[in-house]
Amino acid sequence: MDVQSTVKNQIHEWLKNNRDQGVHLLVELVKADSTQGNEKAAQKIVIETLHDLGLDVDVWEQGGEEFLNHPYFVSPRTEFKGSPNVVGIKKGTGGGRSLILNGHIDVVPAGDVEQWEHHPYSGKVVDGKLYGRGATDMKGGNVSLLLALAALQSLSIKLKGDVIFQSVIEEESGGSGTLSAILRGYKADAAIIPEPTNMKIFPKQQGSMWFRIHVKGRSAHGGTRYEGVSAIEKAMIVIKHLRKLEQIRNERISDPLYEKVPIPIPINVGTIEGGNWPSSVPDYVKLEGRFGVSPDETIDEAKSEMENWLLALKDVDPYFAEQPVSIEWFGARWVPGAIETDHDIMKDLIANYQKVIGEVPIVEAAPWGTDGGLLTKVGATPTVVFGPGVTEKAHHPNEYIEIEKVFEAAEIIAFTIIDWCGLDE
Repeated sequence: MDVQSTVKNQIHEWLKNNRDQGVHLLVELVKADSTQGNEKAAQKIVIETLHDLGLDVDVWEQGGEEFLNHPYFVSPRTEFKGSPNVVGIKKGTGGGRSLILNGHIDVVPAGDVEQWEHHPYSGKVVDGKLYGRGATDMKGGNVSLLLALAALQSLSIKLKGDVIFQSVIEEESGGSGTLSAILRGYKADAAIIPEPTNMKIFPKQQGSMWFRIHVKGRSAHGGTRYEGVSAIEKAMIVIKHLRKLEQIRNERISDPLYEKVPIPIPINVGTIEGGNWPSSVPDYVKLEGRFGVSPDETIDEAKSEMENWLLALKDVDPYFAEQPVSIEWFGARWVPGAIETDHDIMKDLIANYQKVIGEVPIVEAAPWGTDGGLLTKVGATPTVVFGPGVTEKAHHPNEYIEIEKVFEAAEIIAFTIIDWCGLDE
């Protein structure tokens, strides 16, 4: 048996023997509510874990003029005091390829607690599943990364290339934490993000943007509504027009990685607001939604197509020549990203998945955005998304993760680190 196989067997045994510690770490992270603005307690756990592993630790609160004015900066806030980013570095001996392990610590709000079978911040373990907000998206994936690093450190395994672990804020609102890490100088030859993929491997991630469309009408008394123009009725025409654009954009998608995704790049209208009196014809409606962006197009290209399509409303209804709708892009935005399916990091990940699981992995395109787009396009770091979480339970009440998957992902990632960075024998 060669040295590399021996080391991988040792990692397998270490993960099997340290299961309780891994579960405990995940429970503690889930118990720490890390919604936006409250990330400090969870990051403290991460910092302590990285120090215990003997890694070089970098902690900072993002900000500054260059950062806030960066074209890829998006966030509902500009002040980040008490919301640190954390990086831990395992330095290599030299001559190997570097690897970023990127995970976000922020979680979405728990919502109505009454809809949860177990309290959202309990970290309750039942029948091999660990429940709680963030368990699947994506603290379970983060723990897989930390377990992989812990195995390497505990077994005194030396690598040629550097490993850079990142626990970032703000992924759920557009990725400013990862952007800050990039601007701080953290780049690598490749990156893995353990988002909840159901153990599928995603070399491509769609992007998305939030939009706000303003539809104008003309007010009148409800008893003589024919004297006015209902903005609600005109908004219905706008929504139908958007559905046609969604159809056109998705008919272009021929990538086999999207074969099992019903709508690869959706246009979703999430909120409708308009009218102010039951007996009046509404003179204004606001539509807000999410616009999916293909991995093969830029944010600006997607914006232009949407804006030009809305201008074409005048050809659907002459009213829009007189009162064109207006659009603004606001709030969150996720950059699309892609790497080749035969990229070396993909080959290593697929080979190690087969070694650990004994099956060929499913390779698809992500149905949502991640920080991978920023890493790939802004940080020049080719990124693949692969993690243990349950895709369908992200952002849901009763969110959970299967504990066994956390350890399987940790083993696959640890093996991939060795193959990618190079073992210093």
